[in-house]
Amino acid sequence: MIDRYDVIVIGGGHNALVCATRLAEADRTVLLLEANQRVGGAAVTREFADGFHVSGAAQFLYQLQPAVAKAMGLKGLPMAASGLASVGLHESGNHLQVRGDRLEGVEAYDAESWREFYRVTERFARVLNRQLTRVPPRLGSERHRDTLRLLGLGLDLRRLGKANMQSFLRMIGMNLYDELAERFKNPLLGGMLSADATLGSHLGPRSPGTVLTYLYRRCGGSELSVPKGGMSALSEAMAERARTAGVEIRTGAKVTSVVVENGRVAAVETEDGERYGSQVVVSGIDPKQTVFDLVGARHFETRFVTRVKNLRGAGNVARLHLALDALPDVQGLENEALGNRLLIAPDADYVERAFNPAKYGEFSEAPVVEMTFPTVHDADLAPAGKHVLAASVQYAPYHLKEGWGDGARDAFLERTLSVLETHMPDLREKVVAAELLVPPDLEKLFGLPNGHWHHTELSFDQFFFVRPVAGAAQYALPLDGLYLCGAGAHPGGGVSGAVGLNAASAILAKDKPSWS
Repeated sequence: MIDRYDVIVIGGGHNALVCATRLAEADRTVLLLEANQRVGGAAVTREFADGFHVSGAAQFLYQLQPAVAKAMGLKGLPMAASGLASVGLHESGNHLQVRGDRLEGVEAYDAESWREFYRVTERFARVLNRQLTRVPPRLGSERHRDTLRLLGLGLDLRRLGKANMQSFLRMIGMNLYDELAERFKNPLLGGMLSADATLGSHLGPRSPGTVLTYLYRRCGGSELSVPKGGMSALSEAMAERARTAGVEIRTGAKVTSVVVENGRVAAVETEDGERYGSQVVVSGIDPKQTVFDLVGARHFETRFVTRVKNLRGAGNVARLHLALDALPDVQGLENEALGNRLLIAPDADYVERAFNPAKYGEFSEAPVVEMTFPTVHDADLAPAGKHVLAASVQYAPYHLKEGWGDGARDAFLERTLSVLETHMPDLREKVVAAELLVPPDLEKLFGLPNGHWHHTELSFDQFFFVRPVAGAAQYALPLDGLYLCGAGAHPGGGVSGAVGLNAASAILAKDKPSWS
C-alpha cells in the first residue's frame, strides 16, 4: 500500500469525486479521504425512520452539467422520475404549474409574460452557465490564458446583441422583486420565482443580487429529476467511476491537518494518526475550515487571512422529513401530482416577510416550503403502502438567537406543520414519524459549514472573479500545492459538478506529477 500520491483529495462530495476522477484519468495517482462512512456529502440517501428513506440535503437533480454527466458516465443513471413540474400551491386549490416555458393556471397576460421572461432569462442563464464551467480569469493578470478568458466573456456578452446585453447588465445586479412586479400580475407566480431565487441563501426577494441567484438556479439546463433510489444513486455511480479511473477512496478517514514544509503542502494527517504524502492537496470542504483548521493561518499572508475570515455564509434552511402511513389529501391535486416539486410561497411579499425574522436571528412564523413526496415515483423508499414527505423549510437561521434547543425545534416544527396543514388538513393524522434537521444538524451530518448549501453566500462580492476571495478564485490558494474543489469555490453549490471539473482543469494546468 503506497503512502505517497500525486494528489490527495479531502472530502467525498460529488465535486470531490469529479475532481479526483478527472485527475486520475490524467495519470495522477489520487487518494480521496472522506470523514463519513460513505461518499456523497449532502447528495446521499439516508434512513430517517424505520424503513423510511429520503435524499439528505439535496433532493432534486436539475443543475448537473452535461460535461460532468458525460465525464462521469451518468447518461444511463436510472431516474425514478424526470421532467417534473414546479407547482405553486394555493389554498383554494387553484394551483399554478410550471414546466419549462409552459405555465398553467394563470390568465393569458401572465402566460404570455412568462414565455417572454423565460425566453430572455434562458438566454441569460446560458451566458452565465458558460462562465460557470470555466476557470475564472484572474483580474489584472497579463497571462495569455487569463486574457483569453476575459475575451471569451466579452464575446459571450456581445453575442446577446446590443439590446439583450444592455438588459443583462441592467438586470444582473437587481433584486428580483422589482423585476417580477414589472412583469406579472399573478401573485403566486411571484412567490414561486422569489422562492427559487432565495432558497438556500440569506436573502429575500428584495435583496440586491437576487436576479443573479435566480439565474444561477437556472444554470445547468437539465430537467427536474430524481434518481431511482435517491441521491445516493448518483454519488455511488460517481464513486464507481472514480474507482474505475484509479482513485483510491477511503471512508471513515477524517483529515485533521495539512502538513506544510518549505512553503508547500507535503502531506495530510488523519484523526486515526495516519499520514499520507503528497505535494498537491485538494480540499472539498469550505475555505474557512481549509485555511484555519487544516492548514493554519500562519502559513498565509495576513491580508488573505482577513479576507477568508470575513467570508459570509450562514445557513437558513431546515430539512423536514415525515414518515406517512398514507398520502394526504391536497385539494386540486391528484396523488400522482404529489411527486412534483411543490412550493408554498403565496406571493413575493410572503417570502420577504418570511425572511425578515432571519435578519435578527429568529425563525419564520410562516416559512417558505419546497417539498415533494418522493415515494410517489419511488416506492422502495418506504415500506409497502407507506410514503415520505421531504421538505426544505426556510427561514431557519443557523445563529438562532435563542439557540436550537428542544423548545425552538418543537416550535419551528409546529409552525411548519401549521403551514403544511393549510394545504393538506389531514396531514398530522397520517404522520408516523418526523425528523427536523436544522442548520447545525446539516453541518454535523453533511459537513455543510454553518448549514449553508453553498459553503459561502452567493453574492457579487463572493462570486465569479472573487469566489471565494481574491487570491483564491482560480482554485489555487496562496500556498503551493493547495487547491479548493468544494462549493465555496467558483461557481458555488448545487449538484452540478462544475467546481470539481474546473478545479481539476486548474490543477492539471499548473501542477505536474511529483513522484508517480
